[in-house]
Amino acid sequence: MNALGQRIARLIEAQGPISIAQFMTLALHDPQGGYYATRDPFGARGDFVTAPEVSQMFGEMLGLWIAQSWHDQGKPDARLVELGPGRGTLMSDALRVIRQLMPEFLKRVEIVLVEASPTLTAIQKKALTDAGANVRWSVQFDGALADKPLFLLANEFFDALPVRQFVKTERGWCERMVVANDSVLDFALSPEAIPNAALPPSRDGAPPGAVYETSPAATAIVQQVAETIARRGGAALIVDYGYGAEAGFGETLQAVAAHKYASVLDAPGDADLSAHVDFAALAQTAREAGAAPFGPVPQGEFLEALGIVQRAATLARGKLGSVPEIDGQLERLILPDRMGALFKALAILPPGARPPAGF
Repeated sequence: MNALGQRIARLIEAQGPISIAQFMTLALHDPQGGYYATRDPFGARGDFVTAPEVSQMFGEMLGLWIAQSWHDQGKPDARLVELGPGRGTLMSDALRVIRQLMPEFLKRVEIVLVEASPTLTAIQKKALTDAGANVRWSVQFDGALADKPLFLLANEFFDALPVRQFVKTERGWCERMVVANDSVLDFALSPEAIPNAALPPSRDGAPPGAVYETSPAATAIVQQVAETIARRGGAALIVDYGYGAEAGFGETLQAVAAHKYASVLDAPGDADLSAHVDFAALAQTAREAGAAPFGPVPQGEFLEALGIVQRAATLARGKLGSVPEIDGQLERLILPDRMGALFKALAILPPGARPPAGF
């Protein structure tokens, strides 16, 4: 057990079991040992590769989508927010294409990157040194970012938000908790079942042993984003891996280190933790907040509708990369057996809006 794991075990021994959501928050964001707080996890030398690191084309397509949405809403003075900006690669690529095709955007739109990790913030600032835009950072998305039209990007952000797990037992739905036995972390079920009203009615017919995951943190953020867009205008684009329809039963919480699956509990802070995004729940939250959700649609179909195939051909003709390399990047982003089907895109627009590009 590493140092963070030992501290978590002592906390549990002193105060009692903690939820999986609490464990994820400590494992990912503890200032001394949290995964995101202490390292750069992205790329071949890290633990996983995200779409912006695969190819510049991904950030360019998302940048075009944002710029078109801003244009369609009358080019307002607005704010562009990215949640979980990684290395700043996506925003750098997006702003480059926006600067070339719609330079007035950068004069009327403030750029805010929401990042809790000091390590990643420093990397992002270096990546965006020459962005040619008004860029600032915030450690969280809150009401301070809700005073003007909001255009928002979130790529592989929601999958890293804490989840809670509930297991169907003979006594009802019991929450799965993290316990400590002789300083070793383990899973256990809460002795008391939660009230039936705490879960959607569709869970009533679940068989014994079924697992239901939910992310209150994800729905809370989407609610705030959707309320802002419904009231002020704007557009949000969420791209992540997860369920296209309503999530069924099953656990998707996983740990990844050095591009391989790892144990969730053995070494907290040394592996990335994530879970599949319940897009149906996010869309319903946006709808209840007064906004208009569109999708989700598979990432491959979305990017093809935006013109990524044509962009790849342009890059190849301009010799901005070898043709096999560009083709390989394109295939990784859009093919169904790569990132094209598991990853999906969800858009949130003002009420009454027409379907945006790609939807």
